Amino acid sequence: MKKDIILSGVGGQGILSIATVIGKTALKEGLYMKQAEVHGMSQRGGDVQSNLRVSDQPIASDLIPIGRCDLIISLEPMEGLRYLTYLSPDGWLVTNETPFVNIPNYPDTERVMAEIDKLPHKVVLNADKVAKEVGSVRIANMVLLGATIPFLGIDYEKVQDSIREIFDRKGEAIVEMNLKALAAGKEIAEKRAR
Repeated sequence: MKKDIILSGVGGQGILSIATVIGKTALKEGLYMKQAEVHGMSQRGGDVQSNLRVSDQPIASDLIPIGRCDLIISLEPMEGLRYLTYLSPDGWLVTNETPFVNIPNYPDTERVMAEIDKLPHKVVLNADKVAKEVGSVRIANMVLLGATIPFLGIDYEKVQDSIREIFDRKGEAIVEMNLKALAAGKEIAEKRAR
């Protein structure tokens, strides 16, 4: 088992929380893991990207080579496009369709989505809308994480356990809301990835 994952988005969207959940779950499964984070700006609104490599064999480098990424998880569509050169021919892009317009020359949303539509393996969902329906737009990252479950290659119940452990200090209501968001994203991806 080997998964090379790029997580991308904008500061404050919860990219590092996704990485923490996947990393904790990988360790529960006895897998090797390496992670490298790149922050464009160390504040809300800047580009955030993380390389996450998970394998049942030792991993030499924490950086993913161009054309070898199995999965791009993007909380923002343009940030997903930024890393497409890393995606393998069989790789998947799982992205939120809601743009985070944080720069004056943000490209036309229709053009961004047209580029994403060209990809053979993708799941595009409105994670913000689903998160709001579940309880809070702040859990859009967990909706998106749920949408990656069919492609992660790690046990769903262990992902749930990791969420419980990570968010336990915030109270049972927060844990349950994150678990509902995860389940909602998983359900959407299972329908769309057939």
